[in-house]
Amino acid sequence: MNLMSDLCRHQNKLTRSICPENRTGEPGRGGMCPLAEGTAKWAARDLGDGWKVNPFLNIAPGETCELAMIHGSGAINHIWLTPTGKWRFSILRIYWDGQETPSVECPVGDFFCMGWNEYAQINALPVCVNPGSAFNCYWEMPFRQSCRITLENLNTEEIQIYYQIDYALFQPPEDMAYFHAQFRRTNPLPYKSVYTILDGVKGRGHYVGTYMAWGVNNSIWWGEGEIKFYMDGDREYPTICGTGTEDYFCGSYNFEDPHTHKNYKAFSTPYTGLPQIITPDTLYHSQFRFGMYRFHITDPIYFQNELKVTIQALGWRDGGRYLPRQDDIASVAFWYQTLPAAEFPPLPDKDYLEVI
Repeated sequence: MNLMSDLCRHQNKLTRSICPENRTGEPGRGGMCPLAEGTAKWAARDLGDGWKVNPFLNIAPGETCELAMIHGSGAINHIWLTPTGKWRFSILRIYWDGQETPSVECPVGDFFCMGWNEYAQINALPVCVNPGSAFNCYWEMPFRQSCRITLENLNTEEIQIYYQIDYALFQPPEDMAYFHAQFRRTNPLPYKSVYTILDGVKGRGHYVGTYMAWGVNNSIWWGEGEIKFYMDGDREYPTICGTGTEDYFCGSYNFEDPHTHKNYKAFSTPYTGLPQIITPDTLYHSQFRFGMYRFHITDPIYFQNELKVTIQALGWRDGGRYLPRQDDIASVAFWYQTLPAAEFPPLPDKDYLEVI
């Protein structure tokens, strides 16, 4: 689909938007919060109703806030939000068509490719992150009966959330699948184990992206490992096998600066990127940490019945041999599939989620 050429065409759709100023997305009801009930009533006290009275929500520790509840059919087109607190402790969940289990369950930072709770600009097509901590998602997310979006606060303090969810009401064609995103984290990876990005997927669909927050626990290069896609009956060996971690993320030769050959070189493009390189210091930040994404926009990975995705953590050791690494690895897998989907593994507890 050429989105630019489609802009001139009439569409049988209606645009709606949900934000703290219009929690239901109803037409003609934006900015109607009474001054006395607004979260920004102090700032708007001289201006009154309609003057940015309720632009954010406060979510108490342990509370789950319903950001959106949409009835009917359509698709989410854009999500913008900027949360406070530790992003790994704010859990985003999305439920399609009345399903009891979420199709998206992910710390909010990792969902927007910000797994280390530090800002880095991202210039990708489906996700962009802009100063100062503006998270944007452009994945199209169809639904046929309903869409429910929640945010759970695992922080020990209240968080503040500004957000806007833009969507269209229409009848999605039969060939439009449901968006899914699943978070995982292993710290440290057991010796001679492979890291599992995704498994247990049942149904027909296509894989569209990977984000990884990779913290190294050894010296020397860390990205020799192959990514593998097992699908539709694959067991011991996969259908797709990559050539190395930096190769899968569309870089090469250690992501090194080709001019100096001394440093890692950050980059961010529409489909792939290494936008975040957190360098060690001489006190508390003792390890390198990396944030990487690969979005399969023009090259989705299609499966008919099942899918499993793994990646090796390999470095180098004495004698020119591979070293099975024991790194701190977190990931988000993005894919579309039919419903109902298999239930996700339980999300790790707060201590295991923590960026440490």
